[in-house]
Amino acid sequence: MSDATEQSAPQVDADAWEQACAEDLAAEKARRRAEYGAPPGSAADELRKLVDAVTDKLSGMQAPFLGAVAQGTAEQVAKQVVRQARSVVEPVIERNADVFDHLAAAGSELLAAYRSAVENQERRWTQRSQEPKPPTDEGPGGEHIDLD
Repeated sequence: MSDATEQSAPQVDADAWEQACAEDLAAEKARRRAEYGAPPGSAADELRKLVDAVTDKLSGMQAPFLGAVAQGTAEQVAKQVVRQARSVVEPVIERNADVFDHLAAAGSELLAAYRSAVENQERRWTQRSQEPKPPTDEGPGGEHIDLD
């Protein structure tokens, strides 16, 4: 009887829920990638992309005012400078990838704090009562602005 019960019971996959969630997550990521494009990488990856873009732009630049011989020399010098800059920047990015992520996060926090301060000040300016105030010692047309 024990053999019949074991054979008739369906096999339960212990990781079925985990697999289903992983499949759903992968499908959602693919949908978002198709709709919005690739998500931005880390700050270090974005810096590498910037260096690559600048490198491509510099290597593609041509100086129309130089002659054909000088043009070739200028291109060689530009490529050499780009190679040297890349050889300096790349190890710094590799060693300090976390630092770039922290700097990017800090910059975002500073921008959020600035926005908040500006919005609060604008709100105070626009919500002031329109009643005329009595003259003060500041002279005609003077207005005290609280900068806290």
